[in-house]
Amino acid sequence: MSETVPRTGAGGITRRDFLAATTAITLNSSIMGRWARAKENTPRDLGSLTEIQVPTNGPLHLSIDRTPINVAGRPATSAITVNGSLPGPVLRMHEGQDVVIHVQNRLKDEDSSIHWHGLILPTTMDGVPGVSFPGIKPGETFTYRYRARQSGTYWYHSHSGLQEQLGHYGVLVIDPVDRDPFEYDREYVVVLSDWTFENPYRVLEKLKTFEGYYNYQRPTVANLITDAKSKGLGAEIRQRLKWDAMRMDPTDIADITGATYTYLMNGRSPHENWTAIVKPGERVRLRLVNTATMTYFDFRIPGLPMTVVAADGQNIKPVETDELRIAVAETYDVLVTLPDNRAYTLFAETMDRSGYTRGTLAPRPGMSPPTPRRRQRSMRTMADMGMAGGSMGMNGMAMPKKSAHKGKTHRNSTGHDISSKPHGMGLAPIILPTQNLPETTMHGPGGHGPSTSMTAMMPRRRYADPGIGLGKDGWRVLKYADLRALRRLPDRRAPDRQFDLHLTGNMGRYIWGFDGKKFSEADMIRFVYGERVRINMINDTMMEHPIHLHGMWMDLYAGGTLEDNPRKHTVSVKPGELLTVDITADAPGYWAFHCHLLFHMDMGMYRTVVVARSVQEHKKS
Repeated sequence: MSETVPRTGAGGITRRDFLAATTAITLNSSIMGRWARAKENTPRDLGSLTEIQVPTNGPLHLSIDRTPINVAGRPATSAITVNGSLPGPVLRMHEGQDVVIHVQNRLKDEDSSIHWHGLILPTTMDGVPGVSFPGIKPGETFTYRYRARQSGTYWYHSHSGLQEQLGHYGVLVIDPVDRDPFEYDREYVVVLSDWTFENPYRVLEKLKTFEGYYNYQRPTVANLITDAKSKGLGAEIRQRLKWDAMRMDPTDIADITGATYTYLMNGRSPHENWTAIVKPGERVRLRLVNTATMTYFDFRIPGLPMTVVAADGQNIKPVETDELRIAVAETYDVLVTLPDNRAYTLFAETMDRSGYTRGTLAPRPGMSPPTPRRRQRSMRTMADMGMAGGSMGMNGMAMPKKSAHKGKTHRNSTGHDISSKPHGMGLAPIILPTQNLPETTMHGPGGHGPSTSMTAMMPRRRYADPGIGLGKDGWRVLKYADLRALRRLPDRRAPDRQFDLHLTGNMGRYIWGFDGKKFSEADMIRFVYGERVRINMINDTMMEHPIHLHGMWMDLYAGGTLEDNPRKHTVSVKPGELLTVDITADAPGYWAFHCHLLFHMDMGMYRTVVVARSVQEHKKS
């Protein structure tokens, strides 16, 4: 786009004004830090985002602190902030820029870290304690050095303990070397997050004691009549008895809900009405980032269509929609045009409908359009859970109509057998089809052991499914099937090998893992440098899981071809879903691979991926 086109930063100023102020902001950062320490006993309202241009001729200094703040008008003394703000400052850099960032941990009694989510960089700069570096000790400073090898909307956060839940996150914006493939007049960063005044470790203890502790929407006698309106009283009772026999809950959509969470937009609660100023006729780019710990959001602007132009920082073929679901850790860039002199609501409703956050898109400050009513919470169905014909076996396992296929081989539409087990090194590569992939994966009757409370016997591809609670309002809903890369991306070879990876959990014990094993019980996932690997993720649980791979891209099979399937750093896997990604192992070293629901990761849904330089190194790792 032309340099003469004004663009606004996160705070709503024009890009020209922002650049003029950048030097002063950078020079005064240390003074601001001292001021924050002097005022450490005074809670501050930190609802507006600060944007900092990362210097090209010197380091940027960031500090990690405990900062008393106000959230929704209440004091919160436990927040962990970056440069004294929640969210942390928006860091802006340029594609190709060599970045140097000094991060000081000013926490008194715990290590910290910053992971640059979605950035392709050396493993030692990835910021994952115990995997790629030792972490940042209290009082110490770690220097991150990397080249910004991409452009788009990304974010950063702590990878230490549960600090992310306490506010340790912020947004990264990387401007492209070339002009964007779409025009816009202004831009705003929109950060969606969840906040609890409880100690996160106390929240985890409650979930370990009773997994439904925060679910106040469970089926009860009081809501029986309401729930029976759509299917009839008898059918509703029979359905409830089925779920009760499995000791499962069809309303178990989110582990942590509005019972304890306050949902924020750019650090502000709904009644604080964060506002983006846009003139009538202007096209605005909204950089949507879900930095929440445990919350999926359904985002829409009632009365305004959105054109989605990027997913996880990568440009896609534009898709016009009315609503999109943004999983934890995903980012979407959308374009909207303010058609008149009215205000419009930016509405982000939680997937379980227990809460929402909102802001305003308006031509002037102080405007507050009506807030939409939350929709009624949805309920899981047997089909959602990968059940064959809705029949269930012991321990909540789905039993197919015919005997389960006991092997681990799938037969594709061409009649060729495709082994789902990792092939030994040195074997001839298997060329897998890029279309007509196997539509189901069958299990043997054994499941994955005591760490798995259920198994989806007949998972299916759900990339064209909008997800639970969506698609019934007459609105267009963005689906993975709508995502297509704008241009052919590097290395779209067919895979050399593939393997299945089951997403497993036991809600009663609040244990999460892959293939029935927690992180402490599992081996590393091993790649050889340069190979092309296909992972078939099979969700055996009744919850969505946003799966994030560090250091490498995942090419998501979304119904397209090798050339146009989208490239993502985080993919959301629905219950009972078989979701396929292709990965080029082009980043030597050790990398994290995990569910981005923080409490799921902490309870075991985490693996280390090692990329070896050679077959010999692979055998030694």
